[in-house]
Amino acid sequence: MSRLLIRACLLALAALPPALGAGPARSDDDGERARRALERGEIRPLDAVLAAARAAVPGDVVALDLKRNDGHWLYKLRILGPDGRRRDVKIDASSLKILDVDDDD
Repeated sequence: MSRLLIRACLLALAALPPALGAGPARSDDDGERARRALERGEIRPLDAVLAAARAAVPGDVVALDLKRNDGHWLYKLRILGPDGRRRDVKIDASSLKILDVDDDD
Protein backbone atom coordinates (compact mmCIF):
# COMPACT_ATOMS: atom_id res chain seq x y z
CA MET A 1 0.00 0.00 0.00
CA SER A 2 1.42 3.37 -0.91
CA ARG A 3 2.18 5.91 1.76
CA LEU A 4 0.17 8.46 -0.20
CA LEU A 5 -2.94 6.25 0.01
CA ILE A 6 -2.44 5.71 3.74
CA ARG A 7 -2.03 9.45 4.26
CA ALA A 8 -5.17 10.16 2.21
CA CYS A 9 -7.16 7.62 4.24
CA LEU A 10 -5.96 9.09 7.52
CA LEU A 11 -6.96 12.56 6.37
CA ALA A 12 -10.37 11.22 5.33
CA LEU A 13 -10.78 9.59 8.74
CA ALA A 14 -9.93 12.86 10.48
CA ALA A 15 -12.56 14.72 8.44
CA LEU A 16 -15.48 12.44 9.21
CA PRO A 17 -19.03 13.82 9.31
CA PRO A 18 -20.66 13.99 12.74
CA ALA A 19 -21.38 10.46 13.88
CA LEU A 20 -23.84 11.37 16.58
CA GLY A 21 -26.89 13.54 16.12
CA ALA A 22 -25.66 16.00 18.75
CA GLY A 23 -26.01 18.99 16.47
CA PRO A 24 -23.45 20.72 14.33
CA ALA A 25 -19.85 19.73 14.91
CA ARG A 26 -16.54 20.98 13.67
CA SER A 27 -14.23 18.70 11.70
CA ASP A 28 -11.86 18.73 14.70
CA ASP A 29 -14.64 17.08 16.72
CA ASP A 30 -15.17 14.44 14.02
CA GLY A 31 -11.58 13.27 14.16
CA GLU A 32 -11.68 13.28 17.94
CA ARG A 33 -14.81 11.09 17.97
CA ALA A 34 -13.03 8.58 15.75
CA ARG A 35 -9.95 8.62 17.99
CA ARG A 36 -12.04 8.08 21.12
CA ALA A 37 -13.95 5.21 19.48
CA LEU A 38 -10.62 3.58 18.57
CA GLU A 39 -9.26 4.06 22.09
CA ARG A 40 -12.42 2.51 23.58
CA GLY A 41 -12.08 -0.47 21.23
CA GLU A 42 -15.34 0.32 19.44
CA ILE A 43 -13.62 0.46 16.04
CA ARG A 44 -10.59 -1.30 14.62
CA PRO A 45 -7.47 0.48 13.33
CA LEU A 46 -7.51 1.72 9.77
CA ASP A 47 -4.81 -0.67 8.56
CA ALA A 48 -6.92 -3.65 9.68
CA VAL A 49 -9.99 -2.21 7.93
CA LEU A 50 -8.07 -1.71 4.69
CA ALA A 51 -6.70 -5.26 4.84
CA ALA A 52 -10.19 -6.72 5.37
CA ALA A 53 -11.60 -4.66 2.51
CA ARG A 54 -8.85 -5.67 0.11
CA ALA A 55 -9.23 -9.33 1.03
CA ALA A 56 -12.90 -9.11 0.06
CA VAL A 57 -12.57 -6.81 -2.95
CA PRO A 58 -9.15 -6.42 -4.59
CA GLY A 59 -8.22 -2.95 -5.79
CA ASP A 60 -7.38 0.53 -4.60
CA VAL A 61 -9.34 2.27 -1.86
CA VAL A 62 -10.34 5.66 -3.27
CA ALA A 63 -12.77 6.82 -0.55
CA LEU A 64 -13.41 6.03 3.09
CA ASP A 65 -16.17 7.02 5.48
CA LEU A 66 -16.89 6.10 9.10
CA LYS A 67 -20.44 6.41 10.41
CA ARG A 68 -22.41 5.41 13.46
CA ASN A 69 -25.65 3.68 12.46
CA ASP A 70 -28.16 2.29 14.99
CA GLY A 71 -25.48 2.17 17.68
CA HIS A 72 -22.89 0.45 15.47
CA TRP A 73 -19.86 1.93 13.77
CA LEU A 74 -19.59 1.18 10.05
CA TYR A 75 -16.84 1.82 7.56
CA LYS A 76 -17.88 2.44 3.97
CA LEU A 77 -15.12 2.20 1.41
CA ARG A 78 -15.14 2.76 -2.33
CA ILE A 79 -12.71 0.47 -4.11
CA LEU A 80 -11.56 0.79 -7.70
CA GLY A 81 -10.84 -2.72 -8.93
CA PRO A 82 -8.18 -3.77 -11.42
CA ASP A 83 -11.03 -4.23 -13.93
CA GLY A 84 -11.94 -0.53 -13.59
CA ARG A 85 -15.19 -1.22 -11.71
CA ARG A 86 -16.03 0.76 -8.59
CA ARG A 87 -17.47 -1.10 -5.62
CA ASP A 88 -18.83 0.13 -2.31
CA VAL A 89 -17.88 -2.09 0.62
CA LYS A 90 -19.53 -1.79 4.04
CA ILE A 91 -17.60 -3.21 6.97
CA ASP A 92 -18.54 -3.53 10.64
CA ALA A 93 -15.95 -1.28 12.29
CA SER A 94 -15.68 -3.51 15.36
CA SER A 95 -15.58 -7.04 13.94
CA LEU A 96 -14.33 -6.21 10.41
CA LYS A 97 -17.14 -8.38 9.05
CA ILE A 98 -18.00 -7.51 5.45
CA LEU A 99 -21.64 -6.44 5.55
CA ASP A 100 -22.26 -5.55 1.91
CA VAL A 101 -20.51 -5.21 -1.45
CA ASP A 102 -22.27 -3.19 -4.14
CA ASP A 103 -21.20 -2.46 -7.68
CA ASP A 104 -21.25 1.29 -8.13
CA ASP A 105 -21.85 1.08 -11.88
